[in-house]
Amino acid sequence: MKPFLPKKAEHVAFGLILAGMMTFFVSGISNVIAIGISDPAFLSKWMRSWATTWAFAFPIILFVAPLVRKILHRIVKPE
Repeated sequence: MKPFLPKKAEHVAFGLILAGMMTFFVSGISNVIAIGISDPAFLSKWMRSWATTWAFAFPIILFVAPLVRKILHRIVKPE
C-alpha cells in the first residue's frame, strides 16, 4: 500500500488503529466470559460492544498518550 497520510496525522491514525485493535480483542474476550461463545447473538453483541468501546477508547488514547510518553521519558534511561 502506498502511504497517503501526512506525517502530522500519524498520532491520530495511531490512536485510531490502536483503539480499534485493542477494543476488538478486549470486548471479544469480555463477551466470551460474560455470555459465552455459544450464545446465538454473540457476534452481534460483540460488534455492538466493540463499536461502543472504540468510540470511547479513541479519544481517551489521544488524551492519555502524551501523558504516558512524559512518564516514560522520566522512567526510561536514555541510551
